[in-house]
Amino acid sequence: MADEKIEKVTASDAEWKKRLSAEQYDVLREEGTERPFTSPLNEEKHQGIFACAGCALPLFPSKYKFDSGTGWPSFYDSIHGHVETRTDYKMIIPRTEYHCARCGGHQGHIFEDGPAPTGLRYCNNGVALKFIGE
Repeated sequence: MADEKIEKVTASDAEWKKRLSAEQYDVLREEGTERPFTSPLNEEKHQGIFACAGCALPLFPSKYKFDSGTGWPSFYDSIHGHVETRTDYKMIIPRTEYHCARCGGHQGHIFEDGPAPTGLRYCNNGVALKFIGE
């Protein structure tokens, strides 16, 4: 099966500022980080999809979510092709940063301390997501 082609969404800085809250703008467009343990999505346990708050692209099914104890919503995998990664050197030690494949909105970082089956932890800013229940 061929990979799904994600059509890119672009908007001006002014348009993003209109669409997003100040906190969403800081995280999604400026690669900020929300304070840990502040997102109500940490406690979200219903079935559904966690989607990008900037463009609504589905990023994680709820079955991939786990409690990492870090204070941010965490997932052990993402929907194939819906996130893009790059190396981030902001903390000197290289980290894998990931963004929404559609709008480029910053979501968080990937660490290699997650559960089976992947061993990965997608550590996501809750403000960068919206939950869509089934």
